[in-house]
Amino acid sequence: MIALTLAEVAAAVGGSLDGADPDTLVTGPVEVDSRKVNPGGLFAAFVGENVDGHDYADTAVAAGAVAVLASRPVGVPAVLVDSVVDALGKLARAVVARAEDTAVVALTGSAGKTSTKDLIAQLLRRLGETVYPPGSLNNEIGHPMTALRVEAGTRHLVMEMGARHKGDIEYLTSITPPRIGLVLNVGTAHVGEFGSQEAIAEAKGEIVEALPAHGTAILNADDRLVRAMATRTRAKVVYFGESPDADVRATGVRLDATGRPSFTLTTPAGSAPVQLRLYGEHHVSNALAAAAVAMELGMSVDDTAAALGEAGALSRWRMEVVDRADGVTVVNDAYNANPDSMRAALRALVSMGGRGPERRRTWAVLGEMRELGEDSLAEHDAIGRLAVRLDVTKLVAVGGREAACMELGARNEGSWGEESVLVSDADAAVELLRSQLRPGDVVLVKASRSVGLEKVAEALLADGAAR
Repeated sequence: MIALTLAEVAAAVGGSLDGADPDTLVTGPVEVDSRKVNPGGLFAAFVGENVDGHDYADTAVAAGAVAVLASRPVGVPAVLVDSVVDALGKLARAVVARAEDTAVVALTGSAGKTSTKDLIAQLLRRLGETVYPPGSLNNEIGHPMTALRVEAGTRHLVMEMGARHKGDIEYLTSITPPRIGLVLNVGTAHVGEFGSQEAIAEAKGEIVEALPAHGTAILNADDRLVRAMATRTRAKVVYFGESPDADVRATGVRLDATGRPSFTLTTPAGSAPVQLRLYGEHHVSNALAAAAVAMELGMSVDDTAAALGEAGALSRWRMEVVDRADGVTVVNDAYNANPDSMRAALRALVSMGGRGPERRRTWAVLGEMRELGEDSLAEHDAIGRLAVRLDVTKLVAVGGREAACMELGARNEGSWGEESVLVSDADAAVELLRSQLRPGDVVLVKASRSVGLEKVAEALLADGAAR
């Protein structure tokens, strides 16, 4: 964090000092967990469902925090505010405003945000110091916490932005005004909250509306709702995708025997071959988006292609592929799920299974997709049918009504009635797999985060370690 005095912190957040020396410098990071406080840092005391951070104020100061950002007196040096959440955003805005030479990259989309953020970060680190959030810290708390890691020498700040309501992205961009705004896609994730894809697009497009005239909007040319956002920005527009008119596009896309894509990166500045380490054809679009960002910030075509080829998955449970000693491959994609990402994961699974006489058996262990609203049952039915159409060896649907609808869709689409099975929970799925898996099988595990289906993948990997 760029060093600020407590007086400057109080002024930035509209707070008042309580028992604190106004000249004391905050030199360390801001933390919301008292166990992670470093000397010179600031402790933000949040009130959660089960824990009140104010109760740990003295522990944080004892660990080296110079003060506590709090909504009530805590008996130790503090900056008192009405809302700690609002204050955290204001403080982050003040820090980013001082980082005048830092290029802020903001991205959003219904699917692929975290994977693309990780790709962008790995590319931009080659150009200079880059700050980006670990995992999916993309809400009103995680976002400013990431921004507060900016220092004087930070060259790039990469921010993933999520939205559950109209105005969420507008608020996040007010904290970290972007120079580059990227929109990956508009799918059906959270359609139950927004009501329609058009409403989702309206919310996602807030990211390009925040761009200055000298900024750049990077838009998916293959998504009509994203392409239409060009009319909502005064910034320069760069399109990516496989469409012939895309500025940054992929040609000759192919998958190798393990499901890893390769393509030719084609741009106005030239072309270069790319072989990704990531699994699944859907990563081609993510890679193109990352490439567009990197080249906009000065990376050459050849360097971009090379960096894409070396980039890996930084975040857990997103197409995380592990081979067991007995030859079983476990694909843990259980962090989250929506219809678009489910379809992409199923296609990746089939690619990894291969074709012909050497084809491996493929298992799709799928849980429920949440927040789909009135389309939920139809979307689950469609995923079940797709699994059969793609010739997945066996669908294991895990859960209640929506999972049952998914399994029924597979059964209605199937020929022999053996393509699918419904189980009640993760433990039942593990028991089934343990009894039927054979060496060489490929198992995909995917569901919405709240389902907790990562337990299946972890159990299968533990079995492999035991062997």
